[in-house]
Amino acid sequence: MSGRARVSGDEGRRLGVAELGGELGERATLVQFSSAFCAPCRATRRVLDEVAAMVPGVAHIEIDAEAHLDLVRELAVVKTPTVLVLDADGRVVRRAVGQPRRADVIAALGAAV
Repeated sequence: MSGRARVSGDEGRRLGVAELGGELGERATLVQFSSAFCAPCRATRRVLDEVAAMVPGVAHIEIDAEAHLDLVRELAVVKTPTVLVLDADGRVVRRAVGQPRRADVIAALGAAV
C-alpha cells in the first residue's frame, strides 16, 4: 500500500543514534530513507518536517539510502521514500512505502505516542 502506514515485520526492532545518526524524539521519531534523485522523497521530507514541527516531541531523521546500504538491507528497504515510525524507545511501530499523506503520518504517530 503505497504511502499508507502499516505494521511491518520489523515491528519491535529498536534503532538508536548509532544506526540513525541523529537523536530520537522525546515521543516519537519519523525516519525517512531517501535517495538523491527521488522526487517523492523531497515531498515526503516536507510533509515529515511539517508534522515534526506540529507535534511536540517528534523528530524527523532523513537517511541517504545509498550511503547506508547495510542498514537498508537489514531493514529490507527496497524503495524510496520509505518511512519508519519509531516510538520514544526507538522501536519500529509502523512503516510506509511511497509518499505519505500528512493525515496518514499523524495517524501512524498515534501508534507511537
